[in-house]
Amino acid sequence: MRLPSLPKSPQLRILSLSAAVLFSSHGMPSFAQSATAAQASTAAQTQSVMPPTLPDPTRPEVQPRLDMDHDPIPSPDPEVVPHTDAASQPAPGANNEGASNGLEKRQDGTYVLHADVDEVLLNCSVIDEKGQTVNDLRQSYFKVWEDGVEQTVTSLQHRDLPVSMGILVDDSGSMLDKRAAVNSATMQLLRASNPGDSAFVVNFADKAYLDQGFTSDLVALNRGLDRDDPRGTTALYDAVAASAQELAQHAKERKQALLIITDGADNASELTLEQAIRRVASLGGPVVYTIGLLFDANQAESQRARDALERLSQETGGVAYFPTSLADLNAVAEQVAYDIRNQYIVAYHSSRPASLGGYRAVHVEAQAPNHGRLSVRTRRGYFAQPAKPSNTAQANQ
Repeated sequence: MRLPSLPKSPQLRILSLSAAVLFSSHGMPSFAQSATAAQASTAAQTQSVMPPTLPDPTRPEVQPRLDMDHDPIPSPDPEVVPHTDAASQPAPGANNEGASNGLEKRQDGTYVLHADVDEVLLNCSVIDEKGQTVNDLRQSYFKVWEDGVEQTVTSLQHRDLPVSMGILVDDSGSMLDKRAAVNSATMQLLRASNPGDSAFVVNFADKAYLDQGFTSDLVALNRGLDRDDPRGTTALYDAVAASAQELAQHAKERKQALLIITDGADNASELTLEQAIRRVASLGGPVVYTIGLLFDANQAESQRARDALERLSQETGGVAYFPTSLADLNAVAEQVAYDIRNQYIVAYHSSRPASLGGYRAVHVEAQAPNHGRLSVRTRRGYFAQPAKPSNTAQANQ
């Protein structure tokens, strides 16, 4: 069921959502949402980028209800179709071996990525010894192991395709003096991202509030960030699980990411860190980027928060950032946007039948002439599932 659009006001937009935390039979939380009011920002403050199919560029897209958690994951070994991760903007000299396998360019300039559901696709960032992103690698430079068994890489793609992203911002009381800088940096990230990206905004304290559903409208996203009532505790893990569920159910792109910004450790979630990590992996494994504003936290809380944010990012192939001041936030935001747009998609067919299900640990290495030691960031594993009808992901280029 989708929420109806509400009448627009020139000064105020209200998103009315249900006010309850619900759990499925497997104990996974969905968004707890209440009616919130946010003062609209003017179009002069942020540039709106809208998909060409939307008839009214001033209205965010109508969003579905999120007060029901339709948890398709059985325990203990959930099985989910892996998401197709499309990768980055090609650099000069970049080789896209296998790029024609599944990627079709139509006459109108639209790219369609045809996903083979038996194929495992890994979104990979490659970093050299100087910490610089490497964008000119060939398919033959990559090696993949699944559960310790080497696999055959079937294709490599290096393109900047749109991403579906969830933006999660800590709205607890300690964030009061940080929100203006956080909101500004988040908008900087969105402007530096692929114009075809879509995103939703979740503000979380003791509960997770969806203040803007999926849209490419920067004005609407800015309004979703403009939540000015920080209070309460920090239910980070519950917010992560609910946001991963939102991506799995409603994302339009196979390439997916979560961005989390917080200034402290979780102290209110129903889920544990391990359960949140498992939830993300079982729902296809979006890449998780985290930004920890821990410079004001005491040493014990800072270390606990750092450990949790690093785990969330490392398990999914993302990066955890820990700026030393609010002045560093814009640079971090631009780096996140750059990393998302400059990734490879490495594809292979598992040597184990998908029908066996279960969790598969994954390891990827890259070696190339004249590049020295290379490090590859990608998700650490996935849950296999028997084949289902394939989907396609479209992106305007």
